[in-house]
Amino acid sequence: MRAILLSTLLVLASLSGCFGGDEIFPENPGIPGGLALACLRSSTFDSLVIEIDYEEGYEPDTNAVNTLKSRVTEVCEKPGGVIVEKTLVDFSHDGPWTSNDVRTISDEFRQGDAMEGDTLHWHFLYPAGKNQDSNVLGVAVDASTVAIFLDAVDEAEGFLGRPSAEEVEKSVTVHEAGHLLGLVNLVYISPIEHEDSEHRGHSSSSGSVMYWAIESQNVGNFITGDLPDEFDDDDKADLAGMADGSIEVDSQLWP
Repeated sequence: MRAILLSTLLVLASLSGCFGGDEIFPENPGIPGGLALACLRSSTFDSLVIEIDYEEGYEPDTNAVNTLKSRVTEVCEKPGGVIVEKTLVDFSHDGPWTSNDVRTISDEFRQGDAMEGDTLHWHFLYPAGKNQDSNVLGVAVDASTVAIFLDAVDEAEGFLGRPSAEEVEKSVTVHEAGHLLGLVNLVYISPIEHEDSEHRGHSSSSGSVMYWAIESQNVGNFITGDLPDEFDDDDKADLAGMADGSIEVDSQLWP
C-alpha cells in the first residue's frame, strides 16, 4: 500500500493543466483514470452516480449535464444506470482554488465514497471563483473528482458569442469526464497515435472533445465552428480496448 501511495503521489506531481497535481494529498484518492475499469465494466459496479454540488449562481447548464450523462452512458457499461444528483451548497471558500482545495472540499461535501457497494460515485464541483491558474476551465484532481470553474468558462466565450459560454461549458464538462475515464493515455498506452505530443493526456484531433485546447480560456481562438462534445473514434477505440482487456491498464484503484 505504501508503494502504491508513493506511486500515486509521484504521478499526481507530474500532471499539469486541467489535471490537479500541485500538492500532496494525505490519502490515496487515485489519479485521473484510476477508476477507468470500474467505470467501463459492470462486473462489480452496476451503476454510476454523478454527484454535482454547486454554489448559488453557479448551477451547471442543463444541456451540459444531460450531455455529460449521455456521453458517459454511451461508453460505460452500467445496467443500473447513470444517475445525476444535484445539490445547492456553500463551499465557504475564499480566493483561487488549488487542486488540494478541490480534494479537501470534495471529501467534506460528497454524499458517497468513490466506491460504495455496487455503485461508483463521481463528484463534480461548481464553485464560485477560479482555479489558481485563471486560464484553466476545469480540473480532474483524482480518480473521481472534478471541478468546473464557470467564472473562467464565461470569460472563454468567443467573439460575438461563438463559441458561447454554454457550448464551452458542455465541452469542458465532457472533457473532464474523459480524464476520469483515463483519456488520453493517462493509465494506458493507446495503439493509436492520437495524443498531442505537447499536451499530455489530450488528443491531437480538433474533432475530439479531448482536444488539448478545450481546457483553456483561449479555446475560442483555437477552434472555429462548433466545439466538439463527443469522444471521437480513436477515444472510443481506446475505451473499448480498456474495457475488453485488449489494452493494458495501470494505476487502478479497482480491481
